Amino acid sequence: MLTLIPHRMSLRTLLALLLTLVLSPLPAAFGLGSRIKDLAMFAGARDNQLVGYGLVIGLAGDGDKDQVYTVRSVANMLQRFGINVPSTTVSSKNVAVVMVTADIRAFSKNGSRLDVTVASMGDAKSLQGGVLLQTPLLGADGKVYAVAQGPLAVGGFIGGAGGAGGATVQKNHPTVAQIPGGALVEREIPSEIVRERHLELLLREADFTSAARMAAAINQEFPGSAEATDAMSIRVRVPEGDERSPVRFISRLESIEVDPDVAARIIINERTGTIVATARIKVSACAVSHGELTITVASSTDVSQPAPLSQTGNTVAAPRTDTKVSEAKGRLIILTEMPTVEKVAAGLNAIGVTPRDMMAIFQAMKQAGALQAELILR
Repeated sequence: MLTLIPHRMSLRTLLALLLTLVLSPLPAAFGLGSRIKDLAMFAGARDNQLVGYGLVIGLAGDGDKDQVYTVRSVANMLQRFGINVPSTTVSSKNVAVVMVTADIRAFSKNGSRLDVTVASMGDAKSLQGGVLLQTPLLGADGKVYAVAQGPLAVGGFIGGAGGAGGATVQKNHPTVAQIPGGALVEREIPSEIVRERHLELLLREADFTSAARMAAAINQEFPGSAEATDAMSIRVRVPEGDERSPVRFISRLESIEVDPDVAARIIINERTGTIVATARIKVSACAVSHGELTITVASSTDVSQPAPLSQTGNTVAAPRTDTKVSEAKGRLIILTEMPTVEKVAAGLNAIGVTPRDMMAIFQAMKQAGALQAELILR
């Protein structure tokens, strides 16, 4: 809201106005909690996976190299259009056999569009410039729920002759492509979220404390309507009169804000050197010393030859290995009790460790019982 201030306003009136703006409550958009729609989903309203087998054409020589299943698929496709040719006479250099996958969301109606992913299952070099022919997408029950077709969007390329003496340049994966909105829904999947005047919320992250807080927040808005049945489920009673058209009630329910509880957890990915820690990490008092040990092994070949104009002796090549070990000086750092992740990071950074060294320190802290958090290695 825009407030207009008169040109001639006393200093006392201006200060009073500013104090009113500062002390006034913030709107709901600036709340500190998370909405229920971001923390939970409704039982019965779930996505379903679809898969299909299709052909991509127009690959300019980058297709399958006359695979048996490819040429037979091309021959079967031509037969659908009244062209009968033996599969042995078909070439598949411009065609690739692909698998098409998609997720159909709950409440998707006939005519809705889905994003699809296309991946080569043969030996095609690239799907760049290809077009997917009409491909039925089946659910787990074997029924067709959508049909995909259209030009592919490939986020990579491959160039060069390759092979012996050749050079090849490749970026990303040119054998996987996307078709945004490339599938049309042909069959709706029935979804039922209200049963016997009740609906069930399923937390995306199971936690007893979060479930109890969510039930309490719902009961504050709709007294006596919610009950947490376990760490993941909250059973909510639909108010009388909203059973047949619960959309308005669900909209109000999703907008309720909850402060979820987060467990103390450290995720370590040794392949990428990534460390992610939650805010509830706590380290008990301990002493940490981390040294750096470097071992260098160099291999070389010494050649021993006979003296000049010598009539005897042979030239001998003898391998030689040189090993050097260097160890940096380490310091013993006393870490007092740290109740926050900021203090943990500051204490470890004071030692001057790298992310990979920090992984080893966290694992040693966990084994010593000083790290009060769940340690997950990826």
